[in-house]
Amino acid sequence: MTTKISNLVSRISVAVIAIPALLYVSYTGGILFFLLVTAISILAMKEFYDLAALKGASPQRTAGYAAAIFVNLAFFHEQLESFIVPLFVERGGGIALLTKLQMLVTVLFLSLVLILLIELFRNKGSLFLNAGYTILGVVYVGLFLGALIGIRELFGNEFPHWLLQRHIGGTTGISDPSIHATTYAWGGLTIISIFASIWICDTAAYFGGLAMGRHKLFERVSPNKTWEGALWGFVGAVLTMVAAQKFLIPYLELHQAIMIGLIIGVFGQIGDLVESLFKRDAGVKDSSNIIPGHGGVFDRFDSLIFVSPILYLYIDFVVLS
Repeated sequence: MTTKISNLVSRISVAVIAIPALLYVSYTGGILFFLLVTAISILAMKEFYDLAALKGASPQRTAGYAAAIFVNLAFFHEQLESFIVPLFVERGGGIALLTKLQMLVTVLFLSLVLILLIELFRNKGSLFLNAGYTILGVVYVGLFLGALIGIRELFGNEFPHWLLQRHIGGTTGISDPSIHATTYAWGGLTIISIFASIWICDTAAYFGGLAMGRHKLFERVSPNKTWEGALWGFVGAVLTMVAAQKFLIPYLELHQAIMIGLIIGVFGQIGDLVESLFKRDAGVKDSSNIIPGHGGVFDRFDSLIFVSPILYLYIDFVVLS
């Protein structure tokens, strides 16, 4: 009992410090948010590669971390371009960087080539295990979490003019500093809403399962999860996004907020199960103990990792199209 109380105190203490900092950086965006997500990516990848090592693999950690950083930079393309291009622009001339998609594809292609070339000369066990786990870490953690940066940056100069006019009225365009500040703030509030929806989904699933859980959800992967808990989590995720649409993010239509809640409620919980399967396969309970009372970074952000690319595609190609 004492251990459980101590663990609960640790969890609450970390949350009291970490959550306000996370919300502040998410709202601020820019380089702070890029650095935060990149740090989370590297720490989660380190834990992922530790799990791979327990399976007998020898992943290329440095190459994997470097690839993840450049993937995140690809999603940070707009701000990267605004910083780099002026350094090389001469009077009367200019340069053009790769587009965001071109940069992302180029990074992934070169990373794959580099990893295989390194493995050619490395001679440290199985090519399939080493290269496979290295690339999986880059894609599953680096690319998937990088999409969260992509979501945040959709609310800069990429934000559509028609949506501006609908909610702000007669504007001079996204280049107007005050208008840009408004849309960029919407991006921060969107990220905060996503975090809140995931947290409430997890909390509702835990307490709903504790109070009403009878039918096992996926006993082979996670023996304690139940269908009743998953349903509570699903409802919590949707209701959180509906509340966010009403009070925080006015550019969203109600049906779009519900859809985002559905994505989080379903795929967020699937992401939790996938991460549990990785740990079960490696024979460990937590990916690490780096966060007191919470386990590892991979543990804490498993749902976010899985839903981020799906939300990025939905927000970019449906909500903002």
